[in-house]
Amino acid sequence: MTQAFYTGISGLKTFSTGIDIVTDNIANISTPGFRGYNAEFSTIYDAALSGSSQGVVTSQVGIGTRIASSSLIEANGSLLLSDRSTDLALQGDGWFGVQREGKPEYTRDGTFGFDANDDLVTGDGYHVLGTMGKNINDQDVLTKVLDEVKLGASGAQEKLRFPKSLSYPPEATTEAKFIANLGSGKPGFETITVGAGVIDPNGTKNHLRLEFTKKTVQTPPGTQWDVKAQTQSLDGTIVYDTKFGEVKFNDRGALISSSLSTIDNNGAAVKMDLGSGYDGIVTIDIPVVSGSSIANGTPGGELRGYSINKNGEVIATFTNGMQSSVGRIAVYHFQNDQGLERLSGTRFQESANSGKALFYKDANGENVIGSEIVNFMVEGSNYDLTSGLTELIILQRAYDASSKSITTADQMMQKALDMDA
Repeated sequence: MTQAFYTGISGLKTFSTGIDIVTDNIANISTPGFRGYNAEFSTIYDAALSGSSQGVVTSQVGIGTRIASSSLIEANGSLLLSDRSTDLALQGDGWFGVQREGKPEYTRDGTFGFDANDDLVTGDGYHVLGTMGKNINDQDVLTKVLDEVKLGASGAQEKLRFPKSLSYPPEATTEAKFIANLGSGKPGFETITVGAGVIDPNGTKNHLRLEFTKKTVQTPPGTQWDVKAQTQSLDGTIVYDTKFGEVKFNDRGALISSSLSTIDNNGAAVKMDLGSGYDGIVTIDIPVVSGSSIANGTPGGELRGYSINKNGEVIATFTNGMQSSVGRIAVYHFQNDQGLERLSGTRFQESANSGKALFYKDANGENVIGSEIVNFMVEGSNYDLTSGLTELIILQRAYDASSKSITTADQMMQKALDMDA
């Protein structure tokens, strides 16, 4: 009869703990990145009724229940729309790394933003970890364009800083290629003009103008033309340099030679490429059409904004149309997610059971994030409210049944004592 007391009391303690786990899950149903837990029960050691068992009827009886463990629910939560580009969600396995002091912590909660120092942080000031591209200097100027930032070693991740004002330095034009047909130089078409836009070291766009004039006296075979090259401001008020030269063509209109080489563009030397053969400037006896040109160089630009692609790369876009990768957000993985030590509803740290944080690798041995990242979204709680309410009802009834078993055992004990009296 006293065993009934032990069984009922163990049930009260066990189902009370189970109710606590479920109610905590339900209370955090709206917490971004929350990971729920399931309570797992087991029986306390059975007691033997007799020395041996005959037939199929058991000869043992349980003497209570206990919480064996609380297991982490690893299913992904639903994605919720956000109005901030810095809010991120993971589609697949993995954890964001955040750190303030001491060891890194790991979370699925991607509600990030920028602090006063332009660092990417959580709402409570933890720095988001990743790999910087090392292409932004202390003056917040882009030093080089990167197509991709490789993810560094898992133990070498750093806080991510993306300045609100970032400048793209101008790249002066060093070469301009011209493509045009000068025709045969018939009356009215003895002078043909071709131009190109060129960038000077200050990032200003200027005009490189080539003026071809057919020589009055020709030396067959082929034709010869004088050419005047001039760099000037777009409005034509400032002339930076003027060069003169001669170009020669064979009797089929293909370019043979050109004496033009380079011209100054407000401090930058620009190579003038007129092509060779039929690749560039030609003189073919067909109607003359507008020429074209190709010039390198890029005007300066200011930051338009950042975007994050599915591979976790942070891409800076500038007003001059250029883009560059400037960093990559790290996504960590563990051999055993169940072994992570829970610090709060959304934060975890590694333990001996989880193993060390690691990165997945691709076929080339490069570190990869191993899942997809989407911005303007956050991951909601992964706990199912319907299942939680059903489980709560079951646990409450089990708790009531344990309480009733104690009351019944007490009544039986009282009757037994009354019989002795």
